Amino acid sequence: MPLSQLEIDWHDLLQRLGRLMDAGEQLLARQLTDDRPDPDLFRTHAAFLWKRRPSPGHGYLAEVPFPDLPDLASLVGIDEALRRLRQNTLQFVRGFPANNVLLWGERGGGKSSSVKGLLPEFAPQGLRLVEVQKEDLFELPVITARLRELPYRFILFCDDLSFDETEVAYRELKALLEGGIQARPENVLVYATSNRRHLMPERFRENVRDEEIHPEETVSEKLSLSDRFGITLGFYPMPQQTYLAIIRHLAERRRLRIAGEELEQEALQWALLRGARSGRVARQFIDDLSGRLSLEGTIDRPVD
Repeated sequence: MPLSQLEIDWHDLLQRLGRLMDAGEQLLARQLTDDRPDPDLFRTHAAFLWKRRPSPGHGYLAEVPFPDLPDLASLVGIDEALRRLRQNTLQFVRGFPANNVLLWGERGGGKSSSVKGLLPEFAPQGLRLVEVQKEDLFELPVITARLRELPYRFILFCDDLSFDETEVAYRELKALLEGGIQARPENVLVYATSNRRHLMPERFRENVRDEEIHPEETVSEKLSLSDRFGITLGFYPMPQQTYLAIIRHLAERRRLRIAGEELEQEALQWALLRGARSGRVARQFIDDLSGRLSLEGTIDRPVD
């Protein structure tokens, strides 16, 4: 039938469109309401994850029922870094000026554990930890808007952070740290960890004069992100004596019955096979040793 011969009930069609628009507005209103953090959650939980929804700007804070809370006393060999991190965090929770912090250096050196381990000490004083993935950094303005009016102190935790030249998400982080037109909320800090000191790759070709008229500007752009962290804490390659000190400390905490010489020999062999000496490697060795000794009946069970 030709379109010109169709009878269209325009009144009914407009009514249907109106109902669809009303339903859409109600759905959006419910979603916006659901996205607002429930204040009760912050009384009962200290660790949160930012969860992204398909629609940009409509993510939400999800509580972490069983957070990983390392014991800072078990982190051996990074005393000065821990001291500065705890001092900065204490200033922050007390309402005094404090800095954003970048923890950089060797993998497995205790960077992430240092941040997460702050919660047992400072959560009773109002500190809350919100982990934000790198791919969600473009939503930082939304996240900070949700946290600004809450009566808690928030650390936005960005773990294992690094960027390539083609990525632009770091610009939102730069704006939050310093330089954006909107001021960072007084109750929000950023603690980030990275294997790279400046968060972005630096290449030899950037020093070649025929690559760019002003190559120093390229280098300056890459340094500008890490420069916005008021405190940078380096985690350097671990000497053998520090690695063995961690091994002895963990073995004592686990109450492992093994001769000291045998313990150190096995620990060094484990590190050699792994190609690294770090707190992570030490913990993995102790976990393996605890399991083996438990099976042999030397200890009843591993002691946390």
